[in-house]
Amino acid sequence: MAFINSQKQRELAITDRATQYGDGCFSTIGVKQGKLLLWRFHLDRLQQTLRKLAINEPDWDQVFLQAEKFAATYTDRGGVKILISRGCGGRGYSPTGCEDTTVIFSAFNWPAHYEQWQKEGIILGVCQQQLGYSPMLAGMKHLNRLEQVLLKQEVENNQWLDAVVLNTNNHVIETTASNIFWRKGNVVYTPELTGSGVEGVMRRHVITLLSTLPYTLELGDYLLADLLCADEVFITNALMELVPIKAIDSTYYQEQSLLDVLKKRLYTC
Repeated sequence: MAFINSQKQRELAITDRATQYGDGCFSTIGVKQGKLLLWRFHLDRLQQTLRKLAINEPDWDQVFLQAEKFAATYTDRGGVKILISRGCGGRGYSPTGCEDTTVIFSAFNWPAHYEQWQKEGIILGVCQQQLGYSPMLAGMKHLNRLEQVLLKQEVENNQWLDAVVLNTNNHVIETTASNIFWRKGNVVYTPELTGSGVEGVMRRHVITLLSTLPYTLELGDYLLADLLCADEVFITNALMELVPIKAIDSTYYQEQSLLDVLKKRLYTC
């Protein structure tokens, strides 16, 4: 099911800058019992990204109403994706003349395997390919995702479920589809994303929750060795929510005490 600019259709103009240049952004929202989860965080990220890209913002009230309509069709779990492009216009790379922003809505069933991941945890590989350093785009969920496509190919070729991804400075950034946290004692670590990676809304939510708990949170640049010596590791995104990591390659983790606390508080505030 898909809508483009609130019209039920599947065709997008070939001149749209989403297809020409990846000129836009998107957000994928979890749905539970007909409700959009963490909508304010998704909205805030979309707004911030459009402002950084200097793309005209749509009518957010209408965007929310359309997204709500999609969400209402799911009595259990689902997902709604909102993709926004600069629209059609401009000559070459120049965006001059682009006035009518394109907004695309699509809905999908919640990936059923995430429930098993949440309960049992998964094992991560470590990708050989690395993310480039791009501070102009770091943090954004923009439409240029070729790095993730190549990384996902590596994951599939190795028959992993997911994998840790480093940048060209050999710092841990994320996995191919999620943000990553780890705990050592009472200190929780997650990578700083000023040069690479996506600032996920669930990452932001977890950081907010941690501020209410008796843990110290550290954001910074960390090597794989720092991650491998953790007591507990978990990954996050808006759909899978919180997933424990059983192992990274041959390094196993037995604890998930912090994760258990976060799960209980996930949507209570």
